[in-house]
Amino acid sequence: MKPGSLLITLCTYNERDNVALLVPELLAVVPDAEVLIVDDGSPDGTGRLADEFANENPRVRVLHRAGKQGLGSANLASYRYAIENQYEYLLNLDADYSHPPRFAPQIVAGMQNADVVIGSRYVSGGSIIGWTWQRRVMSWMINFWARLWLGLKTRDNSGSYRCYRVAMLARIDWSLAVSTGYAFQEEILYRCRRAGCRIVESPITFEERRYGTTKINTRECVKAIFDIVVLGFQNLRGVPVLLPGQGEKIGSC
Repeated sequence: MKPGSLLITLCTYNERDNVALLVPELLAVVPDAEVLIVDDGSPDGTGRLADEFANENPRVRVLHRAGKQGLGSANLASYRYAIENQYEYLLNLDADYSHPPRFAPQIVAGMQNADVVIGSRYVSGGSIIGWTWQRRVMSWMINFWARLWLGLKTRDNSGSYRCYRVAMLARIDWSLAVSTGYAFQEEILYRCRRAGCRIVESPITFEERRYGTTKINTRECVKAIFDIVVLGFQNLRGVPVLLPGQGEKIGSC
């Protein structure tokens, strides 16, 4: 992989303590990558810390957004940045240290034979540390729901530790995106599948966040379920996902 071809993205809101440790580790384990921090005006100073990293290291970029606009919206902003700056790959992971950086090289290596590589908790070799049985059941249900409505064959559709081929992201009409929240993780896989992407899974160990509190709540979960149903009806109707001129749409499942 040539320098400058991989962009690692971190979407942040009040993750200063985690980002302080995460960014140096990412720069070390993936030495040819650049890091983009997309911060939604974090009150805890995450954005200021990101600027300090950028001032000290030319491999770090920062995108400041005015206020908390949602995880899906932040991901879209990172996609547009990667497309506009002509990166080859985009690797996204959570900024709370639940996605250990040590798995990044193997996920990126999988791109030799894929357009999307999912860092998966649910394939052979994958695991989760520190979850209650209630959280495991909730995760199983949302993944089953996504497979049912969106025609996904992959096992881990709700995690965000993934690498994408930017050229494939550039083919998709993101103005049609439905979710601005957590269902965006399922939506991107749905749109990538419809765009003809080769999607594979690579095992990871998911760990609990090191600092801070989770942003997931009941309202976000209900909205995610609703958004997946909306996308499911689009899937059944065969609503196009590609930009004009990007070829025929892939039939729904």
